[in-house]
Amino acid sequence: MSARILDGKAIANTLRMETAQGVEALFSRTGVRPQLAAVLVGDDAASQVYVRNKEIACEKAGIASRVIRLPASTSLDDLLRLLDELNGDSSVHGILVQLPLPGHLDTQQVLDRISPRKDVDAFSPENVGLLSQGRARFYPCTPHGVLQLLDRCGIEISGKEVVVVGRSEIVGKPLVSMCLQKAGPRGSGNANATVTCCHSQTSDISAVTRRADILFVAIGKPQWLQGEMVKPGAVVVDIGINRLGDRLVGDVDFESVSQVASAITPVPGGVGPLTIAMLLHNTLHAAELSSWQR
Repeated sequence: MSARILDGKAIANTLRMETAQGVEALFSRTGVRPQLAAVLVGDDAASQVYVRNKEIACEKAGIASRVIRLPASTSLDDLLRLLDELNGDSSVHGILVQLPLPGHLDTQQVLDRISPRKDVDAFSPENVGLLSQGRARFYPCTPHGVLQLLDRCGIEISGKEVVVVGRSEIVGKPLVSMCLQKAGPRGSGNANATVTCCHSQTSDISAVTRRADILFVAIGKPQWLQGEMVKPGAVVVDIGINRLGDRLVGDVDFESVSQVASAITPVPGGVGPLTIAMLLHNTLHAAELSSWQR
């Protein structure tokens, strides 16, 4: 068996075009142009690249972007004061703080300071709670992108046995919650799964992964998932990205797993492009919510 390749880059391009159309429709109707403010503290090289990529994506979608670069020595009080200013700025609809932050800053305290209505990463306790109750204001970007990808490739998760490997606050936990709901971002076929979450303390993890009809891997270990850990015909979504020498690889051993799975996402070109696409989508949605409240 040779797995079908799920082209996340192509789906992300479609999503970005849809967002760009929504941005222009909102502007024509209300005069409001969505704006995303990104806060970058320090000079982490990878973070600099990520923020620049977000700037470029915003420009292409017609979304205004504002990048605030702060020195690594910035104090917690100064950073919180800045976030308060952005929260109160009606021209800013989405706020993100690029992670990781310098070690002296309390990441949770910083993220909690962002207004839930501008929290386009969907990290705030209020937005996490709304998601768990099935009435999300914003869907977390990477899990949302993953479910958009599957649906637009004609793959339903309803009634399927889903296994999520990894329990991070950014990917694993929200993905579990979204798969359990009665309806997803693309309807009932995009939810209603029977879900198991694996993690570092799971006993005989291979026995669990081999049960999955659909397997999401976000464990942060390069090429961790091997072909013998996958049920023949399963759909495998690789959410990891790791640098191995001069190559970028996922958490899945693509070569062995692609011989067993029916469909698989590549790295790069799979889930990665979808995360920024859904960030743009959430920024547009935040601007729409703001315009409705006027």
